[in-house]
Formats: sequence, C-alpha cells, structure tokens
Amino acid sequence: MSQSLTVARIEAERVVLRKAQESDRERLVELRTDPDVGAYIGGHQDRAAVEQRIAEVGMVKLGDVPGLFIIADKATDIFLGTMQLMPRAADQPAHLAESGDELEIGYTLHRSAWGAGYAFEAATAILRAGAAELADQPVILITQSANTRSRRLADRLGFRFVRTFHAYDAEQTLSAADLHTFLTA
Repeated sequence: MSQSLTVARIEAERVVLRKAQESDRERLVELRTDPDVGAYIGGHQDRAAVEQRIAEVGMVKLGDVPGLFIIADKATDIFLGTMQLMPRAADQPAHLAESGDELEIGYTLHRSAWGAGYAFEAATAILRAGAAELADQPVILITQSANTRSRRLADRLGFRFVRTFHAYDAEQTLSAADLHTFLTA
C-alpha cells in the first residue's frame, strides 16, 4: 500500500519543504559531516566522500527522489535540513508487519537550526501532506533510543511507542502512527 508523495513543495508557517537546489550544497555537506548531527545516525561522514557523492548524483537529482525534501527557512530560503516521508525498504530492520508495507518519516537538521521547533513544524507539514495525498497507512519513526530529543519529538507528533530493537550497534526505538491522524493535527 505504501506510496510516495508527488507534491513538490509544502509550506508551513516558518519553513518550506522543497526540492534540493544547487545553493543548498555547502549546508548539506556541513550537515552530513557534522559529528553532533551524526551522533545518533551512524556518525558523521568524511567531507571528501560527501562532496564526491553529491558530485556523482548532483544536487538537482536529489530533488527527483519522491518524498525527499529540503527544509528551508520560509523567509530566507536558507537550508535548514532534510525531511523524508517514503516507503521503508523491506530489507531494513524493524517493520510493523512482515510485509514491511509502511511509510517512514525521517529528518536531519543543521546544527544552527536545533532547538527552534523547525523539526516539529516540518514533520507536521509533511505528515499532513501525506495524509491528504496518500491512502491511510502506518507511518513509522525510528530513532536511536539514546536520542531523547528525537524521541520527545515523536511523542509530540503523536507517535506511539511500539518496541525497541538493536541495529547499527545501538538500541533503536520504533514508534508508529496512522497517517489519517494527521489530517486534523
């Protein structure tokens, strides 16, 4: 049942979720190479490797991935992070059912955007867009259990705790919500 969002732009009060553009390159590299940002997602990446990967794929091509968005400041269009609402790959650990037929929401924020409520605003916007466009289905949010800020965000968004599991050398927390609950959220 999982599908991908087809909308190219989602607006909220202070942020816009849009496709990647060339002007995002440097802040995307900073995001992927920041040790603090990478602390709960497998660590930061080597700058040369990130730059090479972006050069291979191209910033514009990143915008071709359905359900993957850049979070940008609505007033300045400055890159704040990334947000995705996409089907979770069946070969990934932790699904609600054996079929693995659910959407997954994920995000990363540039350190300069931490603590301002941008993740909540962007997540609410993408979940509302998903609820309006896609068939009702489960949405999961997975975060390293030690990442208390992301677990609090999941709770604030209305995700319910499902279980913990071990992957990527750490305990992970799986939370879930039904997409239709975000129509009126």
